[in-house]
Amino acid sequence: MAKHNELRPIVKLRSTAGTGFTYVTRKNRRNNPDRLVIRKYDPKLRQHVDFREER
Repeated sequence: MAKHNELRPIVKLRSTAGTGFTYVTRKNRRNNPDRLVIRKYDPKLRQHVDFREER
């Protein structure tokens, strides 16, 4: 059975380039209380762009 943990929730990262591509990851709420922004690769554009956390 999977452990339900509120400290490290699963978040969806959506591309800011508007392609609709998403990554799924976990984040530590204690260290990063605000929305997460990570620069990752968007395969639809074939370049690195910012990915912003959506809820």
